[in-house]
Amino acid sequence: MRNQSRYLLLITVLLAVYYVVCGIYLNQLGYYSQEGLFYIEKTKIILDGLGNRLKVMGLTSPLLPFYMSFIFSVKNNVLAPVIASSICTAFLFYLMARSLIKRVSDVFYLLVLLIIFLFHPGILYAATSGKSIAMVLIFFFLFFFNLLKFYRSNTTFHVSIASICLVILIFCDYKFIWLTLFFIPLVLFITIKSLNLSEQESIFRLNQSFNNPSLRRKLINKTFALYIILFVLPLACVICYKLLNLTHAQDLDYFNESPYATWTVLADKLSFDQLSTSPVYQLPETSVLISLRMLLFCPLILVAVYLFRNSTYQVLTLLTPFAFIEFLHIKYEKVFLSQEYYLIFLILALLAVLYRAQIVKNQLVLKAVVGVITLVMLYTGFVFLQDSSVKEERSFVTTILNRAPDTQQAQNHDLADYINRLPGDAHVLIDDAIAYPVVAFTTDIHKLTLPYQEGVFLSAIEAPDKYDNYILLATDKNEVTGFTQLNNRYVPVILKSNSGLRLRRVFQTDDWVLYRIFNN
Repeated sequence: MRNQSRYLLLITVLLAVYYVVCGIYLNQLGYYSQEGLFYIEKTKIILDGLGNRLKVMGLTSPLLPFYMSFIFSVKNNVLAPVIASSICTAFLFYLMARSLIKRVSDVFYLLVLLIIFLFHPGILYAATSGKSIAMVLIFFFLFFFNLLKFYRSNTTFHVSIASICLVILIFCDYKFIWLTLFFIPLVLFITIKSLNLSEQESIFRLNQSFNNPSLRRKLINKTFALYIILFVLPLACVICYKLLNLTHAQDLDYFNESPYATWTVLADKLSFDQLSTSPVYQLPETSVLISLRMLLFCPLILVAVYLFRNSTYQVLTLLTPFAFIEFLHIKYEKVFLSQEYYLIFLILALLAVLYRAQIVKNQLVLKAVVGVITLVMLYTGFVFLQDSSVKEERSFVTTILNRAPDTQQAQNHDLADYINRLPGDAHVLIDDAIAYPVVAFTTDIHKLTLPYQEGVFLSAIEAPDKYDNYILLATDKNEVTGFTQLNNRYVPVILKSNSGLRLRRVFQTDDWVLYRIFNN
């Protein structure tokens, strides 16, 4: 066992190096995720900014992935998100492999796990894109893993650990708070099954429990206790965080709805607008097809259901994420499901296999099925990324296949290079609600006047000549120009209020125009 642990640790380290090298290679080809650039920009503000940075430090969302990226910014600010996602993905492999070797001695399943983490396009995307997907998958895995351990041991300690994992999961992606909705009826079902009754069918066990005062009291107490253990901590943490937002930003949902606090506000809208206005027809993500798409992406989940076929409430636990994604599709109808929500099914299926593979007597058949499905999933993972509704995911596959420079951030890079060449005493007025990629590529943040400097920024908008030498405006071609005051409509307004102000274009791209400010 000790030798296995050493070899496993060595494999994990090599896997992390493999991910980091791939991520650096993609960066050199010009591929950056919007989330990674957002973290880079906020990290620069915290480390080098001037003014009140406490709001940026405490309210940037998702909070925990940002902090993970921030930790690695000591080494390299631009590569920090990639390093963070690479290490988290390697750590996820270690957690799953460690759990596997404790239960199954056969090296075949470990080999399957390693192949998936080496070659599955979705896992590679999670590891090398600089996004928070890997952290989400870690705590999603730990949440369900501890629930399964509770089902086996009936020890509430595992429920407590699952509750902590759920809290961290929510602070990695706030949408997972809706997962709790589908565990409310499931907890009652679990409690009924845990009662020592002669009946086997749940409906009869429920009827027997309610007709017996002693059993009814026991059922209510046990159900309520599980609700408290599982849900009170996440609820309390979310309420406290919302109050923190209300205190510092005067908005309970600032972390989730402000483009200054989270990258998803603009990225989700942009992704939907690009696809809905595209002349090329693509099949929409209709509710009827969402669960079917998940099965096509990860057919191994069917094997997982088969392995738990003798336990109805455990099968329902595995099916809970299907209800979760259907709910997300209905509630966030203008937000496409990203790769993260597909990968949770892959992780859940692998969890079921590593947890229950040893109970199957005919291991040869199981290995053949798992092996074939693994190869199928490598292909479907590629197809789903290539045909994704999210442009960023399609660009990832294109960059890997063509090994040609990705031009998505070329304009922002060119603009940042121009700003970097400005004199050291130059000051540029920028709204990083939409221009955070430009700020991320800028080396000296002291040249920039940004919204986190609330008093200075607002005054600079009203009288730019008194605070700045340059002003960056979004053009009409910029797809998110409506999310900032600093666009083409700003010019006639400011010139009307200050007739002595003169603006001259010094740099222009399709999305941006940089003006030099003169005051006669």
